[in-house]
Amino acid sequence: MIPTQMTRRHALAAAAGVTGAVSLASTGLLATPAAAAPAAAPQPLRDDALRAAIRRAQARNRRLLTGRLSANRWEMQTAADGHGDIAIRRVPGTGLDVALRMGETETVLVHVIRRFHYEVDQLGLHGEPDALAGWVPPSAVRDSSLPESNRASGTAVVIRPGSYPPGARGAFTAGQRLTLADIIADTEGVVRWGGDDKRPYEGLFYLAVRPGDARLTRVAAKIRAWDETPGAGAGAVPDVTALSRRRRAARFR
Repeated sequence: MIPTQMTRRHALAAAAGVTGAVSLASTGLLATPAAAAPAAAPQPLRDDALRAAIRRAQARNRRLLTGRLSANRWEMQTAADGHGDIAIRRVPGTGLDVALRMGETETVLVHVIRRFHYEVDQLGLHGEPDALAGWVPPSAVRDSSLPESNRASGTAVVIRPGSYPPGARGAFTAGQRLTLADIIADTEGVVRWGGDDKRPYEGLFYLAVRPGDARLTRVAAKIRAWDETPGAGAGAVPDVTALSRRRRAARFR
């Protein structure tokens, strides 16, 4: 009889121990210190702080946004470095700055400028005025249908604006034009050279895609990968006379 009672007592004690452990675990008393201290819930913005943030955003939009579109359908903005989408950016390897729309637009246009500098004609020589120009205020744009209006949306640059006037051709040699075509092919047609337009503007390079175009995102990612790879991207001078590169360039003319 005694062994049976002992067995029952042991079973009851074991069951009680399991139940207690489960109970303790469920209350968190056996949890690790990290698990036992739940993270504090983020505090929502107070109503007055939220209203102030909204007012600041609305004031910024009133100050910067125009509702006016450039030729490539990007919105013109009234300022550069005004906490908007357009800012003055350094062009690596050139010592030059230019006002551009930040992000993917900046990535592709800076690539174009750098290749021009390394392979077509060096920019920013001592004493050279106005080697590079980017954003202009919308008030300077007379005709929004012209490709140079894209400067006001931060999506175009002009190289040597005093040297390559609109309407004129012949500023570049055949070899330089071959390189320019290869540069545009790098961008898969996302950037267009004004020298290929019916009304030429040989100093102008501009986005040829609208906002939200997936090609811009893809090309910008490709160029960023080149910039992080030794021997790739701007500065790695290719043989633009190679048949494969000439065929590639022909697809984007």
